[in-house]
Amino acid sequence: MYKLVLLRHGESVWNEKGLFTGWTDVDLSENGLIEAKNAGKKLKKAGFYFDAAYSSYLKRALKTLDIVLEEMEQLWLPVAKDWRLNERHYGNLQGLNKKQMAKKFGEEQVKIWRRGYDVRPPKIDAKNKFNQKGDPRYHGIKVPEGESLKDVVARVAPIWEGEISRYVKEGHQLLIAASGNSLRALVKLIEDMPEEEIVEFNIPTAIPLVYEFDKKMRPTHRYYLASKKELQAATAKVTNQGKIKK
Repeated sequence: MYKLVLLRHGESVWNEKGLFTGWTDVDLSENGLIEAKNAGKKLKKAGFYFDAAYSSYLKRALKTLDIVLEEMEQLWLPVAKDWRLNERHYGNLQGLNKKQMAKKFGEEQVKIWRRGYDVRPPKIDAKNKFNQKGDPRYHGIKVPEGESLKDVVARVAPIWEGEISRYVKEGHQLLIAASGNSLRALVKLIEDMPEEEIVEFNIPTAIPLVYEFDKKMRPTHRYYLASKKELQAATAKVTNQGKIKK
């Protein structure tokens, strides 16, 4: 049996404020730091021991991973950082408040921007201060102007098919710390999940999502390291983003 753990970063300061974040490199909130420590404790208690880890270029994911590995006493692990595991680029929405946008354009439009499978947000303006074009970490990379989940699946697919799935099949136990949409892209690829299902699939912050595979890398089991009550509360928090009233 092969295992892979997916971990969405802890709550960020922009998650806390209800802002579209995307590729904007914001930090973890105080609650997010606590969530990351708790995730590490859960993984350690469950007996997980990793061979390597992956993360995006975004510090909310990188810090979450560091905190988790420190809690597990595995800070020495090799970590592969890959921009393809970045969050979905929310274009000109980056930095805007989800609830305010829902009041202006309607909850349905905000949901389409957040969850439409092949719908891209408005392209980011060249003068937008949250435009990552010119960021040195993306030298040689064509920074997107705005992405749909379909676009994220397309950029995540090569690293899943070319590296991660192969390492897991070789018997390596991996931890991937990334963002909600890049992890949902992985879920779609792992399970070949239909578009109408993946757009409704919510991944809460800092709760380890465990996949078990057979020898042919077919997923046999998927579960969170959390109680039913904890999972329901965390999932509802994600679902309610962008709604005027909870």
